[in-house]
Amino acid sequence: MNARLKETHALTPDEMLQTQHAFDSVAADYDGPRGNNTLIQRMRMTMWAEFERRFARNARLIDLGCGTGLDAVHLAKTGRRVVATDWSPHMVMRTAARAADAGLAHRVDARPIGAHELQLLDGRYDGAYSNLGPLNCVPDLRQLAAQCTRLVRPGGVMVFSVIGRLCPWEYLYYRWKRPERARIRAAKGPVAIPMNHHTIWASYYWPREFHAAFEDGFELLDYRALGLFLPPPYLVAWYEKHPRFFEFLGRIDDLTGGWPGLRNAGDHFLIVLRRRGTSAS
Repeated sequence: MNARLKETHALTPDEMLQTQHAFDSVAADYDGPRGNNTLIQRMRMTMWAEFERRFARNARLIDLGCGTGLDAVHLAKTGRRVVATDWSPHMVMRTAARAADAGLAHRVDARPIGAHELQLLDGRYDGAYSNLGPLNCVPDLRQLAAQCTRLVRPGGVMVFSVIGRLCPWEYLYYRWKRPERARIRAAKGPVAIPMNHHTIWASYYWPREFHAAFEDGFELLDYRALGLFLPPPYLVAWYEKHPRFFEFLGRIDDLTGGWPGLRNAGDHFLIVLRRRGTSAS
């Protein structure tokens, strides 16, 4: 698939604040079913395995959209140092508290900085990561890519999981109930997603469409589907009702998620990018 990043209208400051307030409103209970249910945990474990493969134990990393700090604290426990950023100040407070409780405040530097505000960071990093879709809320991927090119050293790696355009389960689930909802991922540009009586503004991408924003500074190493045969996390009740059947589908996910063709579908995709250039080391 030779996808190009589509030109879209810019989000307004008010729309950006709506997204911030939505995540602030759920920060207190985001570690529960809303943000860390069984299906989300399964995707998270896949990401953690990729982190272990791609990031050296002493790596200095940027977390883009740290949420409540589950990923940042996990990486800090394994020897990495993380600057954990998020557009939601309440999420950042949760991350800082989690790191302090784990005795890892010296390895996790939590900052209320959105992924669209990376010009506020300086220094050089060995890599960056973003888990479970924060980058879908970034208003300008090319601006983000330029900042990542500035901050990540040549040869450094970025590992992202991003909400994709084609989720077969979602399409079938909404096809007859709410046809307009079934087509929402095909939208050009950001769309309004309700959450907790607030609104999140998010854009959806094909893997190579997403990489198109980063291709000047980063080469594409790999990508795979996450949640291809498994249903999306908001259908976790189905998984819990029939765990053996869905765990069988999960094993098929693990086996086939990287296959050509199939890897372009799924609730999310995992994508790995490497900074162009030769490291001085």
